[in-house]
Amino acid sequence: MTVDKAEFSVAPMARAPSTFRQQDVTRAVKAVAAAGVGIARVEIDKAGKITIITADAADGRNEVTEGNEWDRI
Repeated sequence: MTVDKAEFSVAPMARAPSTFRQQDVTRAVKAVAAAGVGIARVEIDKAGKITIITADAADGRNEVTEGNEWDRI
């Protein structure tokens, strides 16, 4: 049995365009840090929306301010 390669030609998969750039994240993180706010984490969704979760630096422990009510139990 011989298989003709032209019969199974597949177009190469292209990479999807980037929704954000590293410099966008860096710029956002530097702006938050310059404002004196601690950063707990950075989240980026599929649409490219950059969300910075801040930390409570008032007591010096850098606890995450966004959390679950059960985290303190």
